[in-house]
Amino acid sequence: MAAQTTILVTGATGNVGRQVVSQLIAAHSCKVRALTRNPATAGLPDDVDIWQGDLGDPEALEAALEGVNAVFLMWPFHNADPAVTVVDVIRRHARRVVFLSSGAVQTGLAPERQPHPVGRSHARVEQLIEESELCWTHLRPSTFAANTLWWADQIRAGDVVQGAYGAVPMALLHEADIAAVGVHALTEDGYDHTTQVLTGPEVLTQAEQVRTIGQVLGRPLQWQELSREAARRRLLADDTFPDSFVDPLLDGYADMLAAPRPTTTHTVEAVTGTPARTYRAWVSDHAAYFR
Repeated sequence: MAAQTTILVTGATGNVGRQVVSQLIAAHSCKVRALTRNPATAGLPDDVDIWQGDLGDPEALEAALEGVNAVFLMWPFHNADPAVTVVDVIRRHARRVVFLSSGAVQTGLAPERQPHPVGRSHARVEQLIEESELCWTHLRPSTFAANTLWWADQIRAGDVVQGAYGAVPMALLHEADIAAVGVHALTEDGYDHTTQVLTGPEVLTQAEQVRTIGQVLGRPLQWQELSREAARRRLLADDTFPDSFVDPLLDGYADMLAAPRPTTTHTVEAVTGTPARTYRAWVSDHAAYFR
């Protein structure tokens, strides 16, 4: 893409968005613009053009899109209702959008037939983007390794992590790898009108994830299985965890446990030239959060 390309990153202070910003700054000559609710606390590099706003404010989004060529779109809502407006506003300004969708979306099913609510909402956003005049790339990541930060308080307090569905297998994905694929799609040709299914390189159960954290920290961490109802009460009592996401999370774990074991893809390596990072590497990168 041209040297003067301007790329807008939404969700710029989140786990993936922050990585997209830093990787664009480090490796590309484009101008990077970030959309965030609170610029004063964004903590982004000085050469990032920071704009205040969010996807729920069409006027702020319209202003932030002035002169933008491409957009990294992170979907922060639990439903797709705002997407009609958001996609229309993006379409009027940008040429390309890279959408951080969800691994819950099942290929070949219409949005309303997706079995999981997260899949339904993200599939609908995908559909609206595909019906627009935009050049698009959908990223469908497997489970974020960063989700295991939910255990940080328990690990700092002791050597036992309590939760439900400890046998659920996941192909955990480092946020830096998600961002790296997104950056390629934002800055290079060849990814338009494609869906990139992203996974980590290995499948680990939740109990195995806890043991891996312990190995990196040099501590004998163990998983303690809770009933679904006990885990539900624990999550609802956690002020840092959104109540509205408790049941969808536990429903999702139940579905994952009943489903076939996840398969891994080589998409990260195919796009970036570097194999996807292991979960152990992710823990090493984030060990300070658990100490």
